[in-house]
Amino acid sequence: MEEVSERIRVSAKDQQNVFGQFDSHIKKLERQLHVSIVDRNGEVQINGGAPFVKKAKTVIQELMELSMRGNVIEEQNVDYAITMSMEENEDVLLEIEKECICHTISGKPIKPKTLGQKQYVDAIRKNMIVFGLGPAGTGKTYLAMAMAITAFKNQEVERIILTRPAIEAGEKLGFLPGDLQSKVDPYLRPLYDALYQIMGAENFMKNMEKGLIEVAPLAYMRGRTLDNAYIILDEAQNTTPAQMKMFLTRIGFGSKVIVTGDASQKDLSPGTVSGLDVAHKVLQNIEGIEFCKMTSRDVVRHPLVQKIVKAYENYEARENSSAKRRNRNTVYGKRK
Repeated sequence: MEEVSERIRVSAKDQQNVFGQFDSHIKKLERQLHVSIVDRNGEVQINGGAPFVKKAKTVIQELMELSMRGNVIEEQNVDYAITMSMEENEDVLLEIEKECICHTISGKPIKPKTLGQKQYVDAIRKNMIVFGLGPAGTGKTYLAMAMAITAFKNQEVERIILTRPAIEAGEKLGFLPGDLQSKVDPYLRPLYDALYQIMGAENFMKNMEKGLIEVAPLAYMRGRTLDNAYIILDEAQNTTPAQMKMFLTRIGFGSKVIVTGDASQKDLSPGTVSGLDVAHKVLQNIEGIEFCKMTSRDVVRHPLVQKIVKAYENYEARENSSAKRRNRNTVYGKRK
């Protein structure tokens, strides 16, 4: 492979942001793209095989552009820029970065950080019902909350309704201390946390007291018709088909619904069919309903979480493949 060298000018103002603490971002680039990167008086020199040097240059230029736009470069940005460069999908990071849904109470902008997340946000804008599917850490619930709060502040809807099934994950509700609300609150805590961060605790409590924001277990939705509301059903993999049907038939005029779930993290009793799986089979061809599937590439938590999710995906794929082979061999053996 032909060895080449490229030079890029990096301003002193952006250098620390682009390079990362103790040059961690640059070291990652060197490892992942098999190049050497040297900084000489504000000029970055990249050495290595021609295709890898080209990719490294593209990544550094994207990170510089992000930095110049006022963004703090995080490890997740570097990982995703490298992934996109390997797929010959340049400039995706810069295109995604333009999108801003809203700001947290501390002023931090909430934006999609991956292509999958951007497609999810676009689908929410275009459709009445959106199913956000994918592993933990892909921002399914958080982005849905941000979209709901933005619509509420813009007076596009009159209220926000957040719900999730109160399914025990190895513990029984009856053994938890306190009244019914105290028992179900732990299951709703992730929704409260997101609301506090985006809206602020005081503003949230004020709207909740007025009945404009409601956080409740899925069972409380039965028998209601929900008009002019932004409705989010979280952890939908833990619904039964009957519960999912009940929920989806609550939707009234002027409402928008987001259903989020991770099919790999079901807490249902063994042998119980998930309402999310059935909904995907039944509703996927209906206009106005869109299913957005995110993967381990869209995980925006700590990079180690992305590796964990990917490792589990590979393990489950191998297990499914082995199970299919065993079934085929059993059938063949019987016929023989």
